[in-house]
Amino acid sequence: MQINSEAEGQTVDQTDEQEPFSLFGQWFEEATAAEVNDPNAMAVATAGADGLPNVRMVLLKSWDEEGFVFFTNTESRKGGELEENMNAAAVLHWKSLRRQVRVRGPVQPATTEEADAYFATRARQSQVGAWASRQSRPLADRAELEQSVARAAERFEDGEIPRPEHWNGYRIRPVYLEFWSDRPFRLHDRLVFDREKPESAWRQCRLYP
Repeated sequence: MQINSEAEGQTVDQTDEQEPFSLFGQWFEEATAAEVNDPNAMAVATAGADGLPNVRMVLLKSWDEEGFVFFTNTESRKGGELEENMNAAAVLHWKSLRRQVRVRGPVQPATTEEADAYFATRARQSQVGAWASRQSRPLADRAELEQSVARAAERFEDGEIPRPEHWNGYRIRPVYLEFWSDRPFRLHDRLVFDREKPESAWRQCRLYP
């Protein structure tokens, strides 16, 4: 899929491309080269049984044609909401490129193998933090958190730190992907791929800005 760059903005050419992941890969590669901090920063929105949404920033840790994976404490607010409603939306915004990608779809847990493999790559202090933090629950003060971290560090000392059962990944399996490019006078470019379910064939269209 060809991308035309202009001084005033960027246009995504609509072609006969049947899937969106090659375009996402190109954009993500360009974002990795252009963004100073966290090109994989991704806002994820969830909603529980009450229907009231929550949104927060996470890090996209892997992606392929099966979906977009992030990791978290499953006992956190987003983990609880996903337990009640296994659907989510996400957006990656690359300010330096004046682009964003929106994602919507059902969510499934990452595999145990995926979670173990990624947890093993984390910095040791981050591994300790996964044990120490009761994410999203009330905290009396900073000292309480620091004490919890100290206890977790002492517990494992210099040994290998296993992945907590409450720490896992989630995969958003997209049924909607929108590629947005800034254009002059708010006449932005919006290219959409959507499908009925993750196993269905993609459709492609443009939207008015």
